[in-house]
Amino acid sequence: MTMGILGGDGFSLPVVSETEVVDVKLNFTDKAIHALKQNMNGDESTHVLVISAQSGGCSGYLYDMKIVEKPEDEGFQQISIDGIKVFVHNKDSSMLNGIQIDFKETLMGGGFQIENPNADRACGCGQSFG
Repeated sequence: MTMGILGGDGFSLPVVSETEVVDVKLNFTDKAIHALKQNMNGDESTHVLVISAQSGGCSGYLYDMKIVEKPEDEGFQQISIDGIKVFVHNKDSSMLNGIQIDFKETLMGGGFQIENPNADRACGCGQSFG
């Protein structure tokens, strides 16, 4: 089955204006810092947390958080959170500036949750924003 973009849901392209670079400020709750330290597992000297916004999800963008070896790319802003290096790429800076990262325990297990003051809309799952 083939789908054309005419008469369908279409697709979205990145908007150039969203590449504005701002100095990122992130807010981590104490629970999020504790959970992050557990996830780093002593690798703070060689690994960093990268937070990014990826196209997709039901509201336009998905949050992505991953612990990786320190990237060589110069396009990242570095923030130190209680001795842990957090990287945000300049291209995501305007979308992620001011976010609050929390860690919540639920019946299904624990997970990081992000509140974004820049989002015009968010989905019920808390993983997507626009």
